Amino acid sequence: MIRSFIFSDGKLVGQDLEREALRLVRADKGLILWVDLDKPTDEETKFVLETVFQFHPLAIEDCVAPNSLPKVEDYDDYLFIVTHAVDFRRTEKFNTTELDFFLGREYLVTFHTDPLRSVSTLVDRTVKSIGGGPRGPDRIAHSLLDLMMDNYAPVIEELRSELEELEEDVLARESSQKSLVNELLHVRGDFTKLRQIVRPQRDVIDRLARGDSKLIRPKLLPYFRDLRDNLTRLEDTAASYHERLMMAFDIYLNKAAFEANEGIKFLTALTAVTLPAMLVGSWYGMNFDHMPELHSSHGYMWASGLTVVFTLLMVLYLKKRKWF
Repeated sequence: MIRSFIFSDGKLVGQDLEREALRLVRADKGLILWVDLDKPTDEETKFVLETVFQFHPLAIEDCVAPNSLPKVEDYDDYLFIVTHAVDFRRTEKFNTTELDFFLGREYLVTFHTDPLRSVSTLVDRTVKSIGGGPRGPDRIAHSLLDLMMDNYAPVIEELRSELEELEEDVLARESSQKSLVNELLHVRGDFTKLRQIVRPQRDVIDRLARGDSKLIRPKLLPYFRDLRDNLTRLEDTAASYHERLMMAFDIYLNKAAFEANEGIKFLTALTAVTLPAMLVGSWYGMNFDHMPELHSSHGYMWASGLTVVFTLLMVLYLKKRKWF
């Protein structure tokens, strides 16, 4: 789907143009154009990226193919920016949605293969003319990035809740070890993926905030610096939660090792307690003709007495060693 919005002097003057009208607006230097490609077909992608805007083939290839990490490329006349949004979790697995920008002097083209809350929110604000329209494509790009950063907070909060539940489960005696290990590995993978995305995304925003590109107006640099600071705080928060998760994992391993040692200790104590009975039984079970107690009427009593005495001595010894 191709959605388009045309701005003039900070006002929305048109939207969702036909293809030929979109070409004409692209050629008009006095208008600001925002084109959003929301899960477009191959034909729509080719028309907008190749025919209308004539972007570099490498930029188009990077846009269409999934990118695992955020990045920014300067093509002189425009910036190609790859970001990742974490609007919500559609499944139990942590997912992100790639949002690509083509930022020019008088246009912004966004590309994403799944619906994004940040884009939908900005579209609603634009259509309803809330807060006035943008006077530059860099302002639209900043608004999208700002909304995208705001949507990181619920994900961080959700991961924090999962972390606290895990910490409680680690200390609970009745928790299932198999499910707990799976959950620990699952949440650790979520935090790792989040950190892998936030750090390079912060570097992308930092490059924009430094004013390295002439496509970002100087008056917007403080706003991009604010985005960079927000991402820095997010990264620090994710790092601290990741450390807590690793501490919980260490506690679990120590707890599992302690429980294993307790089991081994119990089995060893059980073996030690039954050792006198096995020794006496083995001794008196041998078929020797000249064993002193073999023909005695008190042989059974001797065997039973020795077994009881040695067993009690072994129990007292183990209690002294605090194995019981």
